[in-house]
Amino acid sequence: MKRVREIEFFKNIREIREYEFGIFYFFDNLVISEINEGVHFDWEMATKAVDAAYEVIGRDNPIAYISNRVNSYSVVAADWRRFYFNRHQLDLYSVVGSTQGNFASLVLERMFFRNNIRQFSDLDEAIEWSLSKLEEQKEITQ
Repeated sequence: MKRVREIEFFKNIREIREYEFGIFYFFDNLVISEINEGVHFDWEMATKAVDAAYEVIGRDNPIAYISNRVNSYSVVAADWRRFYFNRHQLDLYSVVGSTQGNFASLVLERMFFRNNIRQFSDLDEAIEWSLSKLEEQKEITQ
């Protein structure tokens, strides 16, 4: 699997935030994460990433999020309720990964995430899909 720094799209980077639990790459209306191996990703960690996204991209802009699962880790799926309870909004969510563990985690996350989660095996395809959907949303609101 490709990492964000290895793809052509990386030249469009606005900011990188590195945390003890992973790296978040910020582009125009797009956030890509690479969570570290073995992390149990929870609400406290997510809050740091959400705050950074609002700081870099803004609260009023649509945001597409791509979880580039180059490492094996788990997500506290029930924490999605806290995400919505705190009035956060995520317009598009996709996961890049092809292992059985990624699939199992994705099934659980879909139980708690209100919108559709798209799964990809290629990071470039996930970026292309996210950008096209953001463009469609932009055209609808104009």
